[in-house]
Amino acid sequence: MKTIEEINQSILKKIAAEKKLPDFFPGDIIKVGVRITEGKRDRIQYFEGVCIAKKNRDLNSAFTVRKISFGEGVERTFALYSTIVDSIKVVRSGKVRRAKLYYLRDRTGKSARIAEKIKKKIGIDVDIKSKQLTDEKTELPAEDKKAEKKIEAPKTEAKKESSEKKK
Repeated sequence: MKTIEEINQSILKKIAAEKKLPDFFPGDIIKVGVRITEGKRDRIQYFEGVCIAKKNRDLNSAFTVRKISFGEGVERTFALYSTIVDSIKVVRSGKVRRAKLYYLRDRTGKSARIAEKIKKKIGIDVDIKSKQLTDEKTELPAEDKKAEKKIEAPKTEAKKESSEKKK
């Protein structure tokens, strides 16, 4: 007999396969596409704000988004794997040092701002580069590798000769 946890895990795997949810954290500005039903018609309305809390509880995971609308603070808590949540998009990553940002409720204006987390890019994605290298290695037969080594050897010798001439 299956336990409740095992049932939740199987449902969670099925939902995760259908939905593509990005990784987001408290402090991030996110745009949540909320599915609204009006009569027989469905439409998607976006709720954009700061994620102030995230609760990771498998199938019962939830997150709270806060925004200022016409001078009033509005908070909305969404179940992460709910059918109401159509899409989630991370607009901007925030640099915070806490898991729950409830202190933002008391703040307005400049004091409520969150610094942006800057993701440094080295220039080359390691995963992509390693895939290219492995593809190249599998394509080249053994004879071509020997030919490449022979070509490289004279280049290094020519460099040594030119450096000796300069002295």
